[in-house]
Amino acid sequence: MDQETFNLSIRKFLKMVGVNSQREMEQAVQKSIESGKLKGHEAIPVKCTLEIPSLGLKVPFDGEIRLK
Repeated sequence: MDQETFNLSIRKFLKMVGVNSQREMEQAVQKSIESGKLKGHEAIPVKCTLEIPSLGLKVPFDGEIRLK
């Protein structure tokens, strides 16, 4: 295994996930505020699961996104 290639590949994947996830969350929150579902001051529980089926890896992450 080439450690540098492995690390760069992980970073590239995480960057893609981070950028796309942020965009999706921003759009969902904006739509929810516009529709009145959210007021704009909530703390929203969030869950994410990292899965690598070929390795048998499944790791849940829980957190919170605060709007104010």
